[in-house]
Amino acid sequence: MRIIKTLLLACATTVAILPAAANAKAPLGQVKEIHDGLLAVGIADEIRKTCGTIDARMISAYSYLAQLKSRARSLGYSEDEIEDYVTSKTEKKKMRAKGEAWLEARGVTLGQEAGYCRVGREEIDRGTPIGALLRAR
Repeated sequence: MRIIKTLLLACATTVAILPAAANAKAPLGQVKEIHDGLLAVGIADEIRKTCGTIDARMISAYSYLAQLKSRARSLGYSEDEIEDYVTSKTEKKKMRAKGEAWLEARGVTLGQEAGYCRVGREEIDRGTPIGALLRAR
């Protein structure tokens, strides 16, 4: 009888925990579509700031950011959680490091305009998420 009570208690505890576990959200930085979207915006911003012949499509960029925020909200993240993620100095450092690694992998020497311009034009021509945020002059 004692074993049955122990098993019933264990089952009841498991059943009580399951809904909470199902509702648990990953940290926003681990949500691939949000992370990758913000990374694309950051890379596009670096390209347009460093390359004198490429500009940002600012309306497209703001619209894209609004879509990302809306998507995060639809996934259950609060305004505070979203704000904390996008203003986190730690997350900004991680994002910068990933963006720089991405640029370097594409053959860009950080700080040298020619590489940024080349990659920016390639992204525009390919119609990538980064390219969609940029326009050549």
